[in-house]
Amino acid sequence: MTTLTENSVSGIDDQRNNTNTTHLVALDVDGTLVDHDGHMSEAVREAARRTVAAGHHVIIATGRSLGAMLPVIEQIGLERGYGVCSNGGVTIRLDPSLDLGYEVIDRETFDPAPALATLRDRVPGARYALEDEDGNFLSTERFQDSSFGIEAQGVDFHQLMNTRAVRVVVNSVDASTEEFTAAVANCGLQGVAYSVGWTAWLDIAAAGVTKATALEKLRQRLDVHPYLTVAVGDGGNDLEMLAWAGRGVAMGQADDYVKAAANEVTASVYDDGAAHVLRSLLP
Repeated sequence: MTTLTENSVSGIDDQRNNTNTTHLVALDVDGTLVDHDGHMSEAVREAARRTVAAGHHVIIATGRSLGAMLPVIEQIGLERGYGVCSNGGVTIRLDPSLDLGYEVIDRETFDPAPALATLRDRVPGARYALEDEDGNFLSTERFQDSSFGIEAQGVDFHQLMNTRAVRVVVNSVDASTEEFTAAVANCGLQGVAYSVGWTAWLDIAAAGVTKATALEKLRQRLDVHPYLTVAVGDGGNDLEMLAWAGRGVAMGQADDYVKAAANEVTASVYDDGAAHVLRSLLP
């Protein structure tokens, strides 16, 4: 049973008295706006464009790096506002008057050496990639992925250990998802934030840095009431974001633990679940 405290009643009154209906809408990309083949349906594209045109603060919040986020921003017609990438490690401001159309306003870095040393011992045969503080990607074993947004430069493991990082990616082509998840769980990683994806894939960011921490900074910057925040996602790296939002929505194909972190569940990415959520914000 939910008990209404004095603070919660006050919060409800604040919401009722708030005549501003401009929402901050945080949207994951892979598994939310696009399917696992990278395709965005026309229904999702149209709903996102209409939400942008309606004046809501639509913010892409993705584990992808900058170069891989920008095409999605373009697809939904977002020219002004903000974007969060690298799982909260990088935040950009969009403005068509800027030379590139954007500028990086926040970049969270960390020393990856302790985590890399631990993982090397516990996840044999893994491939590693690292996004540095200048936006470059370095990788071992010719590791490339579309989420990097640029071609990674081949380096040895020692160079990765000595490079300041925004994002570290670990991938195993040999281990099953279950084996990989168990190995990572047994690593006891300290001083970093991490999430394991739906394949044998690990994303690591600076300690305390998530999509939610970057979005909260933007919420305060934009002066949006917490009740007017919406987040839509499907993965382990969306848990904090879904819990942070006033209205956290999990995609229909998400695992149960992701759905448990949300307030509601929409249809799957293959049934345009994100479009259903976005349309609910429109007149």
